Parts: sequence; C-alpha cells; structure tokens
Amino acid sequence: MRVKNDETAAGVSTPWYAVYTRHQHEKTVAHGLAGKEFEIFLPLYLAARRWNDRIARISLPLFPGYVFLRGDLERRLDILTTPGVHSLVSSGGQPASIADTEVEAVRRAVEARLPVEPCAFLNCGDRVRVTSGPLADLEGIVVRKKNSCRLVLSVELLEKSIAVEVDGSALERILVQPDRMRNGWKQPGFRIVPASA
Repeated sequence: MRVKNDETAAGVSTPWYAVYTRHQHEKTVAHGLAGKEFEIFLPLYLAARRWNDRIARISLPLFPGYVFLRGDLERRLDILTTPGVHSLVSSGGQPASIADTEVEAVRRAVEARLPVEPCAFLNCGDRVRVTSGPLADLEGIVVRKKNSCRLVLSVELLEKSIAVEVDGSALERILVQPDRMRNGWKQPGFRIVPASA
C-alpha cells in the first residue's frame, strides 16, 4: 500500500521515517496517516494460511509492526494520536530518518511483482548488485532457499529485511567498504520511544 503526496515546495523530498505500530495495526495506522495527508508506504506480501477446510492467501505486512511515513514532523502530535500508533522509531530522542535508497529498494521489489517475503536480518554474506531485469542496480545480500537465489533488502534502522527471488545469473559481487563493515549503522542510541515520551 502506497499513498503518494507531492514533494516539498523546494523540490526536495522530506526523509522517510518508521512508525512503530501496535500489534497487527499496520493497515489501520496506514489508513489513518494517509487520511491525515501523510505519505505512507506499507509494503505487503501474500502468504498462504491453512485452516481446517482450506488454504487461503492473505495480505500481510513485510515489516510487521512498522509503517513508513514521509511528511512534516512538526505535525508529530497528528502522527502519535493516530489509532494504532505506538511511537516513532527514534535515535537520541529524535525521530530517526531512513535512507531513501532503502525504502526505494523495497518499493521496487514489491512493485516488480516477484515473489517476496520477510526474512531474517543478515549482518554478513556476499553483497551483490542486480545487473539486469526489473531490479537492475539494486544492491543487497544474496542467500539461497531451496533451488533459488534470493536478494535480501534491508531497512537497517529497523533491523528488518525482505527477500525477493532473483535470477542468480543477473547478480554480480561487489566489495563492501571496510569502514561500513566495521562501523556499520549499529550506532548506540537507536531505540523505540513510546508515544507518551
């Protein structure tokens, strides 16, 4: 689910933030924030669920407990009073922004209509770039599942990842800068601040 608003008057878009939701309130929060004219992004995937008499496919959030938001944080009270919102993901008492490239990578994977699913966040592994197809130029970590290659795309602030199936022949290995491996994004101070704070 994506609701798009115009970019700021200066032509520069505002950063993305993550809203931490109450359990299973992602869709409620997304609709509520969209109704308040925030740009939201709630990536979904189809999952099979078995009941006694049948198997049903249902739409679930790729990042359970989170909705991505882009908008004016001077309206923070509007965000925090939206039904189902627990808090904004923050660092040092301030809302922590998420790299546009990470949100764009997840958006492209979802819109490419390739098989996509949540997966465990990975800290190491071969970093690759997709060389062709609808995901060309995206970078991520490659993993194998049964007989297929999957590209792991991560939102590092949330320590959450998704895996999208890709053709292994369309991947090229890239070198990771030593400073990024050593320092990484795991800086002290990232925490979830309750709405009452």
